[in-house]
Amino acid sequence: MTWALVHDAALLAAPGTLPLLRSLNFRTTTISRMKLLIDFFPIILFFVAFKVWGIYTATAVAIAATVAQIAYLRFKTGKIEPMQWMSLGVIVLFGGATLLAHDDNFIKWKPTVLYWLMGGALLIGQLVFKKNLLRSVMGAQLQLPDAIWLKLNWAWTAFFAAMGGLNIWVAYNFDTDTWVNFKLFGGMGLMVVFVIAQAIYMSRYLPQDGVPNAAEAKDKQP
Repeated sequence: MTWALVHDAALLAAPGTLPLLRSLNFRTTTISRMKLLIDFFPIILFFVAFKVWGIYTATAVAIAATVAQIAYLRFKTGKIEPMQWMSLGVIVLFGGATLLAHDDNFIKWKPTVLYWLMGGALLIGQLVFKKNLLRSVMGAQLQLPDAIWLKLNWAWTAFFAAMGGLNIWVAYNFDTDTWVNFKLFGGMGLMVVFVIAQAIYMSRYLPQDGVPNAAEAKDKQP
């Protein structure tokens, strides 16, 4: 789901979509309702199941929903992204440990581990392999200067690190009900705000119908 939102940032930043963003009319953007529903499917079911049956049933539901999500994407698109496989592995591992040990601390660590794995992948990709993984995900939709790609990569790395720390802080300082509410509304809310901010920032460096934008034109001035 997180990488889907990263991809959505690219779509929102593309020429012609920013006016729609400003008017908050998302009906005609390229982010379809069905796609968002699929992305949020496991966490919504987890939230509902927790409110009705408690954390352990909700954990089992989250595992089943994620497996179903991956199966659907495999059937629909014919391929699964590496980060989606990683997300499935983390929920099966930590969710399974939660159910076997009957200890909800495992499932509370799951978002933190996933955030840090994604942030770590961006960090290692940039420092060790000299490859901007964010550009690999979004480069097909956007044409941005190398310096901007680098800034975006560091921004997402820092964001994932901060979100991982924030999640575990909430988990250990508040009750489980508060943590579940934060997981859906707080965590996802912060993610959406960050994605929109990234989209607005990226739009400054995108050409509009072949005409350089203001930021690009300024950089080219003698």
